[in-house]
Amino acid sequence: MKPILVTLFLVLNLTCFAQGVIKPASAGFDVWKENILHGKIDSVAYPSTTVGNDRKVLIYTPPGYTKNKKYPVLYLLHGIGGDEKEWFSGGQPHHILDNLYAEGKIEPMIVVMPNGRAMKDDRATGNIMAPDKVQAFATFEKDLLNDLIPYVEKNYATLTDREHRAIAGLSMGGGQSLNFGLGNLDRFAWIGGFSSAPNTKTPEELLPDITAAKQKIKLLYMSCGASDGLLRFSTRLHEYARKNAVPHIYFVEPGVHDFKVWKNGLYMFSQLLFKTVDTTSFSKYPVAGAPAASNVRNAAYPQILPDNRVIFSLKAPDAKKVQADLGKKYDMIKDEEGNWRVTTDSIGEGFHYYSLIIDGVPVVDPGSQTFYGMSRMASGIEIPFAGGDYYALKNVPHGDLRINRYFSRVTNSWRQMYVYTPPGYDSSQQDRYPVLYILHGGGEDQTGWAMQGKTDLIIDNLIAAKKAKPMLVVMMDGNLSSGGIGGFGEQALKNFENELKQSVIPFVEKKFRALTTPDQRALAGLSMGGLQTLYAGVRNHTMFSYLGVFSSGWWGNQPALSNPQYQFMKENAAAINSNIKSFWIAMGGKEDIAYNNCKAMMGKFDEMGIKYTYSEYPGGHTWPVWRNNLFNFAQLLFK
Repeated sequence: MKPILVTLFLVLNLTCFAQGVIKPASAGFDVWKENILHGKIDSVAYPSTTVGNDRKVLIYTPPGYTKNKKYPVLYLLHGIGGDEKEWFSGGQPHHILDNLYAEGKIEPMIVVMPNGRAMKDDRATGNIMAPDKVQAFATFEKDLLNDLIPYVEKNYATLTDREHRAIAGLSMGGGQSLNFGLGNLDRFAWIGGFSSAPNTKTPEELLPDITAAKQKIKLLYMSCGASDGLLRFSTRLHEYARKNAVPHIYFVEPGVHDFKVWKNGLYMFSQLLFKTVDTTSFSKYPVAGAPAASNVRNAAYPQILPDNRVIFSLKAPDAKKVQADLGKKYDMIKDEEGNWRVTTDSIGEGFHYYSLIIDGVPVVDPGSQTFYGMSRMASGIEIPFAGGDYYALKNVPHGDLRINRYFSRVTNSWRQMYVYTPPGYDSSQQDRYPVLYILHGGGEDQTGWAMQGKTDLIIDNLIAAKKAKPMLVVMMDGNLSSGGIGGFGEQALKNFENELKQSVIPFVEKKFRALTTPDQRALAGLSMGGLQTLYAGVRNHTMFSYLGVFSSGWWGNQPALSNPQYQFMKENAAAINSNIKSFWIAMGGKEDIAYNNCKAMMGKFDEMGIKYTYSEYPGGHTWPVWRNNLFNFAQLLFK
C-alpha cells in the first residue's frame, strides 16, 4: 500500500505546482513595496580569463538568502546599448522579483546580470555598433561558460545542474540567450528571449537536433511587442519550433521595443522557472495582432490575429464610408480621431488580394505592399501558413530574379519578362540550363509568379534540397487578348503562341545559357495561363516535353473554342503521348472555380487516350494552391 500512496502524493504534488497560463503584469508589479521582504543586489567583479581582466556583474539574491540552502540561477542579459546596470536602471528586476516572491508566485532564485559585451573596454560608449563591440557580444558566450558561471557557483549557494540554470535577455541579450541557451543544452534547461534582435541565429542553427531539444528543454519562451520591428526574429523561431513540434511559449503583446515589454517578459518568464511546466498550456498564450509580413516598412496595420482574423485600419477623417474588400466586404467604423477600423472573419492561410473602398472608390492600402492583380494594382496580405516552409526564405544559395526588356515583333512593342537564374549561374559560365516557361492568370502579368508566386524561393529551396535540377524560369506577360470572353479567345491564344515561339523563346535562348532541345523545355500556367499552356503546349508537343496545367481546363460551355482543341488532340494522340513526358494537371479542389471544366476536360482526355497525371491540393483558385503546384511540378522536370 505504501508505494501507491507515495505515487499518489507525487502526482498530486506535481499537479499542484504545474503552471497554467501566466497572465501579463498588472499595475504596480514593478514598484517597491514596504511591507514585504526584499532581496539584495550587489555589484561584484569576477576574473575573466576570456577577456583578460576583472569584469563587473550585478547579482540579485532573494529575500532570506542563506548559504545553508542551494538556489537555482537565472542569467539575465541586456541589450546592445546597455551594460550590467541596464536591467537595474530600466527594468527594476529586484522590485518585480521581490513582489512575486511575496505573492508566492516564484521559486527563490539568484539572478545574475552581467555585461554581455566581452571586451576590455566594455562600456556602452562611442559607436555601439562598431564591429569589435558587436563581436564582443558573441565572445561573451565563452566568458559566460568558462568564467562567470564558475565564479557564481564558487561564491554563491547555487544548484549547479542544468535543470536549475536559466538564461534570458532583452533585444541583443535575447538573441544571446537563444544562441547560448539552445547552443548549450547541457548547461541550460530554461531559455527566454524578449524582443530578440538580429544577432539571433537561424532556427536551423538553434535547433539542429529536434529530438535532443524536445528531451532537454524545460522551457523555451519567446515574447515581443506586436509593433516591434524585430518581431520577425521571434516569429521565425516560433514557426520553426511549431513545425517541428518543439514545445515553446510564443507571447506577443501590444507594444514596441521598450522596457514595458521586457519587464513583462521577466514577470511572466520568472513565474515559470524551476517548476513543473504544463506544456499543454503553451499554445494558449495570447498573440496580439502582429503586422502582416506583406506590410510596407514600419506600417502597423493590417494586423493578423492568432486565429487569422485581420484588423484593418485607415486614417481618413473626411471619408463618409470605408470598407475592406477581400471578396467579402467589411464595413469599417470611424473613431473620434478619424481612424477607420474593422476586424474581419478568419481568413484562409496564404496570399490574398484586397482593396479599401473609400466612398465607393476601391484604392490600395497605404500600409500594404501592392501587386498587379484583379486587372489593376491591388493590396495584398500574406496570412502565415504552417505548411509554407517550402517557400520560406532560408539560409541556402539563392538565384536571381532578372528583369529583361525585349522588342516583340508580334505586338510591335517593347515588352518585359522576369527570368530566374539558379545559384551559381554567373560563376559557372560553361553550364547550360533547362528552361521552365511559366504563365500567370487573368488580371495578372509577368510580376505574378515573381512576386505573388515566390518562384525564386520555391526553386532555390528545391535545388538546395536536391529535389529539383537547376533551371531557368521564364515569367512572361501573357496578356495578348483579341476578342472572345473578356477579350480572351482563339485569336488571343494564337497571339500568345506566336509571341512565345517567335519572340520569347528566341530571346531567352540567345541571351541566356539555355538548353534548346524539347526534353529541356517545360511550359506551365495557372488559370488563363493554363489555357495558354493547353493551346500552345499541346499544339507544339515537339517543342516541350513537360506541360503543367494549374486550375484550368477548356470551357465546357464554349464548344467553338474547345472542340477544335479536342479534335487536334484526338488526331495527334499518339504523338502527344510519345513526346510529352509529363502532362501534369492540378486543381485546388472542388472550391476551385475551374474544377468542373477541368473534370470535363479530363473525361475527354480519357476518351481520346491522352495520358496525364492529376493532382489535387485544397485551397480553391488561389496563390497558395499555385505555389504548391509549382513546388510539386518542378520536382518532375528534366529528369
